[in-house]
Amino acid sequence: MKRRITAIFMAMLIISTDVSAFCGFYVAKASTDLFNEKSEVILVRDGDHTVITMSNDFKGDVKDFAMVVPVPVVLREDQIKVVEREIFDRLDAYSAPRLVEYHDANPCQPIVQRDMAMSKMAVPEMSMRMQEEVMEDEDKDYGVTIEAEYTIGEYDILLLSAEESDGLETWLTRNGYQIPAKAAEVLEPYILSDTKFFVVKVNLDKQQKNGFDYLRPIQISFESDRFMLPIRLGMANANGPQDLIVYAFTRTGRVEPVNYRTVKMPTANKVPLFVNRYFGEFYQDLFHRAYHKEGRSAVFLEYAWNVSPMQGVKCDPCVSPPPVFGDFATAGVNWVTGMNYESQVFFTRLHVRYTKDRFPQDLQFQVTPNAEHFQARYVITHPAKGDLNCEAGDRYVRDLENRRSLEVKELAALAGWTNPNYADYVTEYSKRFKPDKYAPQRNSFLPSAILPGGDDDGGSWAKWLFPLAVILGVTFLRPKRKRKDA
Repeated sequence: MKRRITAIFMAMLIISTDVSAFCGFYVAKASTDLFNEKSEVILVRDGDHTVITMSNDFKGDVKDFAMVVPVPVVLREDQIKVVEREIFDRLDAYSAPRLVEYHDANPCQPIVQRDMAMSKMAVPEMSMRMQEEVMEDEDKDYGVTIEAEYTIGEYDILLLSAEESDGLETWLTRNGYQIPAKAAEVLEPYILSDTKFFVVKVNLDKQQKNGFDYLRPIQISFESDRFMLPIRLGMANANGPQDLIVYAFTRTGRVEPVNYRTVKMPTANKVPLFVNRYFGEFYQDLFHRAYHKEGRSAVFLEYAWNVSPMQGVKCDPCVSPPPVFGDFATAGVNWVTGMNYESQVFFTRLHVRYTKDRFPQDLQFQVTPNAEHFQARYVITHPAKGDLNCEAGDRYVRDLENRRSLEVKELAALAGWTNPNYADYVTEYSKRFKPDKYAPQRNSFLPSAILPGGDDDGGSWAKWLFPLAVILGVTFLRPKRKRKDA
């Protein structure tokens, strides 16, 4: 034990400022399809202190799950926690790109403004010990050292150090982990930087006792002057592009990468009303087009806002409740102590789609002073309801057709969606409120009250009387010009 503790402190002393990391790869203890297509990470950065909470969409039997994550130091047991999945669901619902809806007022009725946000994450003991001792001896042969081991929640955790990637790969393989074919290649840079490895697998007995049928997120914390996520390791068993959602909290402003461009997602665009039924598909296609437009190498900003307890408006509009004290505590935002100005929190949501060829480097972040608010939002507008038979109503219907035409063009520009039937959407209201072609074409500039018979007899002869009188008056009563003397 003394040797182990000494090793831990030596490791912390030597490499505590070299690397900070997450985003490992999954390894299987049996042949199964294991691909990490999407991951979510909560990052908390305060000075050199970092808290990382990891969630994944692991697909497969949990007994086959295992994960390898680079970490900068040998973590103490009190630096590792298991948290509930709900924190990710809450942050996702609150910060996700949103579709908001508004309602036109009826121009033929007193104006009533109605804005509404859409509510729219058995082996005998002695035998086991002998086996472990043999395994420890074998570990030394491969340059792999078990620096620490814990059981936390439903997870068995090992912290390993290794001298070379081939040795670590061999060690994992001999211990029953199925290593991705590209693992040794991506492990090499981390071993050269003296990184430790956080190896996690599910303790089935613990999991059954806890009653969970899913994998809860794991949270780690450490001190390091570098602020980064090693996404390269996550590509080892990737089956195509990987999506990573980062929810970041700081005291001051946005979190942005320093080695890749940050691009804001399009926002405040007005789109057709029917997008409401396909908003998920719409945003997928919108993101896909933005991803390719930016050369598949940008990091996209989806949300940024001051969410401090003292901050009034935290979104416009909000689609779910903003983070509260319990959420901050779960995420590791430990400087929030109450309703005071010291509890400043800025929330950034980033979306990264990465591949090995376009993201050859790990994500390196910085905390910026930029506190500008931003949210990816898209707008649909419901047309006015009720009777539109008035002069203002006629103008409204014409304007509505023009507006819908622009919405359809915006949809094509954002998501690439085209459909000949969109023409019906554009003219829907124009056809519905088309004027009656049999309506009488009456002369309205002559007051009917002064006409013989008024409206009752139609006054058909009278509507010509006044114009005729005007013409005759101009013709015969016009003053004659005096001829100038020659």
